[in-house]
Amino acid sequence: MTLTLVLIAVTVAVSFIAFNAPRVVEQLILWPPAVARGEYWRLVTYGFIHADLGHLAFNMITLYFFGRAMEPLFVSEIGAVGYLAFYFGAIVFSILPTYATNRDNPNYRSLGASGAVSAVLFSFILVNPWAMLFVFFIPVPAIVFAIAYLAYSIWMDRARRDNVNHSAHLWGAGFGIAFLLVIEPEVLRLFLTRLANPG
Repeated sequence: MTLTLVLIAVTVAVSFIAFNAPRVVEQLILWPPAVARGEYWRLVTYGFIHADLGHLAFNMITLYFFGRAMEPLFVSEIGAVGYLAFYFGAIVFSILPTYATNRDNPNYRSLGASGAVSAVLFSFILVNPWAMLFVFFIPVPAIVFAIAYLAYSIWMDRARRDNVNHSAHLWGAGFGIAFLLVIEPEVLRLFLTRLANPG
């Protein structure tokens, strides 16, 4: 069993437990005032619970496809522990701006693995910019999807029209790109070369 499948299994298990246990959700969700008073585990555990089955399925299906593609690269460079550090680091890093903004907001809560999944997805796009991603069954080049996704996330984050944490998506994507470039700087040259040669 790959580490990606282990992460999926744990996330699914914890999410299903939380679906039927509001008290579990309250203990694990990202609630900034609780973090401020020392409940730092929430900066990680929020990434293992989800709002509903659709939220969970979307994140885990994305993680399944792109995590399996990227795990061998990360493991070959920094080992299994390094890959897990990447994933957990993405969970924490992607939520820090949200936490900083809402540190004193008792009404704010956030949950879901979207930030970490964005990190995995964008590390994949950095390596495979012209791979075809199927968005609602429509094939879209990865680099085109990345630009559209980032633009949409920035717009929605500023508009604040829904309850989705678009900031976590953006910071997660940035973390995925930056982390991969730090452990393997040659990826930037590879990206530029592949970007210039769509075929």
